Amino acid sequence: MHRVPLGVLDLVPVPSGSSAADALHHSVDLARQTERFGYARYWFAEHHLNPGVAGTSPAVLLALTASATSSIRLGSGAVQLGHRTALSTVEEFGLIDALHPGRLDLGLGRSAGAPEPRPAGSEPFVGYTPNGLRIPPRFSFAGLAGHPAVALRQRLLNLPGARPQDYAEQVEDVLALLRGEYRSAEGIAVRPVPGAGAAVEVWILGSSGGQSAETAGRHGLPFAANYHVTPATVLEAVEAYRAAFKPSARLDRPYVSVSADVVVAPDDAGARELAAGYAPWVRSIRTAEGAIPFPTPEQAHALTADWSAEDHALVADRVETRFVGAPGTVADHLERLQEATGADELLITTITHDHADRVRSYRLLAREWSRR
Repeated sequence: MHRVPLGVLDLVPVPSGSSAADALHHSVDLARQTERFGYARYWFAEHHLNPGVAGTSPAVLLALTASATSSIRLGSGAVQLGHRTALSTVEEFGLIDALHPGRLDLGLGRSAGAPEPRPAGSEPFVGYTPNGLRIPPRFSFAGLAGHPAVALRQRLLNLPGARPQDYAEQVEDVLALLRGEYRSAEGIAVRPVPGAGAAVEVWILGSSGGQSAETAGRHGLPFAANYHVTPATVLEAVEAYRAAFKPSARLDRPYVSVSADVVVAPDDAGARELAAGYAPWVRSIRTAEGAIPFPTPEQAHALTADWSAEDHALVADRVETRFVGAPGTVADHLERLQEATGADELLITTITHDHADRVRSYRLLAREWSRR
């Protein structure tokens, strides 16, 4: 088996012509299958108001999937703390851990949307790393600032007048509640039941070298960096985390997982056809339309037939950093990503229109990875 484990990141995608119920059944089946294929973790992302994504509540999805699997670690990639409280998060994961102890990863993210601002004075690398990994220019979310759909989503996710807690403070509260050592500024101690003492592994997810990376390092927690969402800033994210790292009871050295968007098929041409829906799907997200139901290759070709240069530029960074091809082709790309980032694990996210193609992609990759 390859020395670098592979995990799964699932958005619970809804293909065109199907339903959210279909997507949920497919995700539970994929978790069973990838457990059998030898994947180390199965994480669920959190997204809201996307017609083509059913993964709105990682905790609920974890509870459903835990009962259908037996050994694979299950987690959130990530719970979005921007519209939640530390206590509600710890209690939910404590409930699941009570029935499935020792299997949960609590991945914590700041909030959905734009990545963190780049640290002052830093200039991101653009081009190719010495081993050939593509680092594209950073995508700007300025065009979505003030968009009515984005504002509505935030309004619906937050209670009226609510102000999100500082992320670093919220992470500290989560850790204290899990240890059963939370105490308020007034000296009042609370111990959540369930939750306190839960055998939950806390991870921090981050997209740049900002607050998330620094918080993960300062607390000695494992860190997951997003190459599949923000490929432009993956190097600065892992570098900032390692620079901030302090040994903890959990880790004596930095530990990094890096995500990648992947489609594998028996040959390169077949994989490219299966991946055709990705560009219009990403465009729908970046225009605040919300992720569309994932199109068939035929639908994708029709959707992109009249695209302008601006349309192609809108999705270029994501399309050119997706690893698509035969098993050997994709495994070579993943090894390049691992080498460039020094990742201890890789987290694979795959979306195709047909569930059978998605399962096959994970199976082919696992088989090829095990040979290396």
